[in-house]
Amino acid sequence: MASHSLSPSLTRLLFAVKYASLHPRCCAVHSSVQYSTIYNPSEKAFDKILIANRGEIACRVIKTCKKMGIQTVAVHSDVDSSAVHAKMADEAVCVGPAPTSKSYLNMDAIMDAIRATGAQAVHPGYGFLSENKEFAKRLSAEGVTFIGPDTHAIQAMGDKIESKLIAKAAKVNTIPGFDGVVKTAEEAVKIAQDIGYPVMIKASAGGGGKGMRIAWNDEETREGFRFSSQEAASSFGDDRLLIEKYIDNPRHIEIQVLADKHGNALWLNERECSIQRRNQKVVEEAPSTFLDPETRRAMGEQAVQLAKAVQYSSAGTVEFLVDSQKNFYFLEMNTRLQVEHPITECITGLDLVEQMIQVARGYRLQHKQEDIPINGWAIESRVYAEDPYKSFGLPSIGRLSQYQEPLNLSNVRVDSGIQEGSDISIYYDPMISKLVTYGATRAEALARMEDALDNYVIRGVTHNIPLLREIITHPRFISGDISTNFLPEVYPNGFKGHQLEADRRQELLASAAALYISAQLRSQRILGNLRVSSTPVKENHWELCVELGEGHHAVEVTKSGNVYTVEVDGGKVEVSGQWNLASTLLPLTINGTHRMLQCLSRGASGKIVLQYLGTSFQVHVLSKLAAQLNSYMPEKVPEDTSSILRSPMPGTVVAVSVKPGDTVAEGQEICVIEAMKMQNSLTAVKQAKVPV
Repeated sequence: MASHSLSPSLTRLLFAVKYASLHPRCCAVHSSVQYSTIYNPSEKAFDKILIANRGEIACRVIKTCKKMGIQTVAVHSDVDSSAVHAKMADEAVCVGPAPTSKSYLNMDAIMDAIRATGAQAVHPGYGFLSENKEFAKRLSAEGVTFIGPDTHAIQAMGDKIESKLIAKAAKVNTIPGFDGVVKTAEEAVKIAQDIGYPVMIKASAGGGGKGMRIAWNDEETREGFRFSSQEAASSFGDDRLLIEKYIDNPRHIEIQVLADKHGNALWLNERECSIQRRNQKVVEEAPSTFLDPETRRAMGEQAVQLAKAVQYSSAGTVEFLVDSQKNFYFLEMNTRLQVEHPITECITGLDLVEQMIQVARGYRLQHKQEDIPINGWAIESRVYAEDPYKSFGLPSIGRLSQYQEPLNLSNVRVDSGIQEGSDISIYYDPMISKLVTYGATRAEALARMEDALDNYVIRGVTHNIPLLREIITHPRFISGDISTNFLPEVYPNGFKGHQLEADRRQELLASAAALYISAQLRSQRILGNLRVSSTPVKENHWELCVELGEGHHAVEVTKSGNVYTVEVDGGKVEVSGQWNLASTLLPLTINGTHRMLQCLSRGASGKIVLQYLGTSFQVHVLSKLAAQLNSYMPEKVPEDTSSILRSPMPGTVVAVSVKPGDTVAEGQEICVIEAMKMQNSLTAVKQAKVPV
């Protein structure tokens, strides 16, 4: 029989049907305000839009375009030919090989794609060319609409030095610092001494945490100058730096603005973005627990003043640092859609992508400032392919062997651009998705986020769900006592996963024991019948030993119906559930409390890896006799790695600081690895000699 394959156009049609719905489950169910505004067909926008981006943001833009009846064109690199965004779009054009400089940053190839497809407008998403004034100019020269602000606004706000001067002139609060370009490391040291430590060194043309370093002394200033300039050149093609006063214990709070080409501008409330690692956001929420109405209004009005000062038109974000006394200082303006825009959409009911398209087409804003609500609470967790146990998240690569988003839960939204089988590579940002939960109150949104993280199935890559779950359940976060220093303050020795209290340890041990017995009972049956014809006496009591870390725990299990009663560490735990051992999720009731566990692996020898309270724990369940005999088994001696320098993440070696035969001191730099556009210095862990 002949095999048949789907044509690219049919494949994209099927994806369009699958991903067409933009109305997520985080709509406000208690209010007449919905997440997305209704598109007015009488306001004709564009016939065809090209999305100059990839991944989840490209998928996000395509969804709104489909709602508005606009055809879409996706661009992709050769390794992204089967990516979700390429399949969702009506047309897809390859613009080059995997490296971003040869594909998603390749203006010539993208311009060719625009001409070939007849696209009338381009939505740049965020990152890549979204704040590139030269790209916007080239589009304008071709008569193609750039769905974003005019080039003068991109230029003015894209340069941190110029934007700070404009902000001062517009009477926007600014941070004390040096407004010129810093040319040398020694000049940086002198400026830092004049300003007073600590200082922030950052790329003039930067964003997204790239090219930013905090320096507390002269030596750190010299090192920060070097790495920041290299990262800035690599990420933005511009190595200029500036230096400003670093504010201790600040909050990072940003104001979403929306402006049209007719002089109208709005502020759409704030987003709290203080939970960060390496100056990159991890968890965001809207609104902020910290702002009062007066401060919110003052920040919003200053953000609008700045937008009007540069004749801004489109969606944009003005970022502020806010100190403990609610004094706020202008940080930068991002002249594009932000990664965290969904939480603003959830609490205001506006579709920001739709608003951007309408503004770019020349229509006036349909809303006034008094029309903008704060309706409920929304929280966003950035789910990354990262190892959270290494510097709160170093990139991980691999193929998603299993992938299941928690969309079965109410008021949950997942913006993603991947699917089961997708590859997370070294070429692009390691973000898997943006997980958003909505509630009438913050407590409700947090409870839904906890459930959503427990129900999120990701296999094949290391991910940061353990860290995300610990953040949103930490007492400091729940109370709103946060700053940009939250992670290093809460985890001064690095993130170690969930630390089990006595009762939680009992829950985990009992669950593992019950799962082990359930699997043993299932293995005795085939097609619902016992494997042997003669029926033995039915067993309902077992003595086990469960190993967790260095601990060995004697466990007794009794089964009655679907309930396992487990005696462990002097306590009694009741565990019940459906025990579908083939399912990726394991919903259990433990002492009357519902818990969602995930069985990540289960071996014939009794080794089980369970994801419990977000963290993966390896347990070894043995019968009483097997545990006694196990003490005679030889232990595998761990490899001695003290003389080996291994990169903690995949990446590219961009500099080697030593040569064969050199004697290096503890802490001395050996090489620099670039991964996902960030540069990381690898240092010697002890004094040693580099082999010849």
